Amino acid sequence: MSNESKRPARGCLFIVSAPSGAGKTTLCRRLIDISPNLRHSVSFTTRPMRAGEREGVDYFFVDAEKFSRMIAAGAFAEWAEVHGNRYGTAINTLEQWLESGYDVLLDIDIQGAGQLRANLAAGEGVFVFILPPDLAELRRRLEGRGTDAPEVIERRIANAQGEIQASSGYDYVVVNDDFETALNELKSIIIAERCRATRVLPALADSFSIHV
Repeated sequence: MSNESKRPARGCLFIVSAPSGAGKTTLCRRLIDISPNLRHSVSFTTRPMRAGEREGVDYFFVDAEKFSRMIAAGAFAEWAEVHGNRYGTAINTLEQWLESGYDVLLDIDIQGAGQLRANLAAGEGVFVFILPPDLAELRRRLEGRGTDAPEVIERRIANAQGEIQASSGYDYVVVNDDFETALNELKSIIIAERCRATRVLPALADSFSIHV
């Protein structure tokens, strides 16, 4: 039997959050590269495009007016304003992948994660928080990016302290001290969740006459 035929009827939704500078985006991109059944849900944002980013790959870049229209139309599964910019996940994007049996990775802030936690059915989402080893290292990474003014970095550090407090509400916490170790831990979470009995057995019920 092929891996395609073993795919559960509905995919699993993985929600990953972190303070800015913790390395979440890089980890998520690499995780997508090495996980064949995992799809990245591209968010909409009003933030300006940064150097090296691509439309429809990193984000869907829209103006504030279009974003507001999408909110009014109920197009978002979650949305939030972060550092003065809005970010949102389109419901259609999620449902297309999940209903096709693919797992979906959402790289979102704690506000959006909180909305999803409140709105999703019990057990629907797996919530993972990425931590830096400490605040000093977080500052070093933010300064090393060379994309933010000093006052923006200070705001991000201040926000990070509050965001980190939210990590206790997540299912898993991964400390991104060594990149490869953190990546392996994330991959292990994906594998473990794919092997949950509640996800695997329904797809095999007919083959083994299992009542689930």
